[in-house]
Amino acid sequence: MAEEFKPVWAVGLMTGTVLDGNIDVAMLKTDGVSVTEFGAYTLAPYPQSTRDLLEETLAIARKWNFEGPEPETFAEAEEVLTRAQSAAVRALVEAEGLTMADIGVVGFHGQSVLHRAPTKDRIGDTRQLGDGALMHELLGCEVAYDFRTADVRAGGQGAPLSAGYHQALLRGLDMTGETAVLNLGGVANVTSWDGGDRLIAFDTGPANAPLNDFMKENGLGDMDRDGRLALSGTVDEDRLARLLEHPYLSAPYPKSLDRFDFTAAMAEGLDPATGAATLTAFTASAVGKALDLLPVRPKRLIVCGGGRRNPAIMAMLDTRAGVEAVPAETVGWRGDAIEAECFAFLAVRTLRGLPISFPTTTGVPAPMTGGKVAG
Repeated sequence: MAEEFKPVWAVGLMTGTVLDGNIDVAMLKTDGVSVTEFGAYTLAPYPQSTRDLLEETLAIARKWNFEGPEPETFAEAEEVLTRAQSAAVRALVEAEGLTMADIGVVGFHGQSVLHRAPTKDRIGDTRQLGDGALMHELLGCEVAYDFRTADVRAGGQGAPLSAGYHQALLRGLDMTGETAVLNLGGVANVTSWDGGDRLIAFDTGPANAPLNDFMKENGLGDMDRDGRLALSGTVDEDRLARLLEHPYLSAPYPKSLDRFDFTAAMAEGLDPATGAATLTAFTASAVGKALDLLPVRPKRLIVCGGGRRNPAIMAMLDTRAGVEAVPAETVGWRGDAIEAECFAFLAVRTLRGLPISFPTTTGVPAPMTGGKVAG
């Protein structure tokens, strides 16, 4: 793959498992190794009807659990979200005064409806809704999609895939290994790179998902905005200590989680302020346990994803994970755009036939290309 590959404009798409009702759309100029230019970024909201359909589809997917034929709802949800995301891509590109002909590839992650990590006895399984062929038809440019299945079929975890992009960002910032990247979405994942050949990434535990669900269950809104409820409460230290005995937290990496592997049930029976404080402390403490597993414990975390806006989580990363945590913006990155940028980056790697997952990130037997290309 030594031939000259000129950087191209790619568009990346991501909708998280938190279902905040937004499509993240980001443009990136890249050759799939380093980043030449950050382009436009936007959040395109789904209409409420689409959010409702996706919520229902997620619930149905959990009941289905990879047993028997796929639920019929999948096809309907897949078409609705593919059309919505295609429209979001075109709108962003045209708002920049470009046309789809200027775009080298679109990286279409799709909506994860179910992800099952492999065990000793069976390979895992993963399902992202997204019709790459339909998006290619609608937009007319090449579309890379279904980034996780090949990795899972080869025995990998299928996640996290962000490590390669975090590495590209760290390349321009800190190659000593003292800085790691933490993403706080529905689930939390960490990427550590020593500046050489050792790239490690894995899911540390939950991030915002259990807390968001807890807030909803208590009729307190969609999230603990600004960490206010957690900051007003006191952590139930006994409960926390028990929760931290969960075998996932001390298991060796590579490892990955589904959004529902850790739930709001961890705070069952606690009043709202105590529950929010305890769930927040669990997220931060789980990150600390993850950092202890790394060959070299990082001194600093650059935090991306929605959780970096929660001052309670950020403060507890310092006190409970024992690490300096700074939001992505402090080093000039766009914390909300990183996941979408990642799939723009991976789309270019997919086009070039470069690996997107590695033994030390997903546990796949050898570095692996992944993703399908439509068009």
